[in-house]
Amino acid sequence: MDRSGIFAGDNPFAIAQAWMTEAEPLEPNDPNAIALATVDAGGLPNARMVLLKEIETAGTGGGGFVFYTNYGSKKGREIEASGKAAFVLHWKSLRRQIRVRGITEREEGPQADAYYNSRSLKSRLGAWASKQSEPLSSREALMAEVAKVTLAQGPMPKRPPFWGGIRIRPLEIEFWADGTFRLHDRFRWTRENIDANWAVDRLNP
Repeated sequence: MDRSGIFAGDNPFAIAQAWMTEAEPLEPNDPNAIALATVDAGGLPNARMVLLKEIETAGTGGGGFVFYTNYGSKKGREIEASGKAAFVLHWKSLRRQIRVRGITEREEGPQADAYYNSRSLKSRLGAWASKQSEPLSSREALMAEVAKVTLAQGPMPKRPPFWGGIRIRPLEIEFWADGTFRLHDRFRWTRENIDANWAVDRLNP
């Protein structure tokens, strides 16, 4: 199977990182924005945009994709219940996309602390103040909660216990690149579990 050029390599996480690096100077806004999909208890899908913060190219399970959220949010609760998630990462500038499906785990250690501390102070305080996905009476009520949290937490707030990372360990990754006359190139990487070897198939457009 010919996987030369942008599809070459034996590590799909390294390929994903290379594509991300290529997209960063070209995408005008948020080259790391992903459409994250989860399902609720009744099996009804949900999708929303979040920011992918880390592509781990090595480690347990061979790597992973990490984003951060309030664990009490709708996406956090749905991921906790199912243990699964999917996302698509699309770059119009490159005319490429990556689709991922896999199992999830929390990242609540030093890695999450380091990312939280890298955020602006207002964003850190906002993580404390927002009861994400819950009904809100007004913008004024939210700002009042921010002021309350600012007094309580001070200038060096610690990461909230209800806020942290979610890592997606893929069982399937698909790399797609636009082709002429809609004859696109698609390569799908699959594995039985996170300790298994990858199998790669070329797919029809």
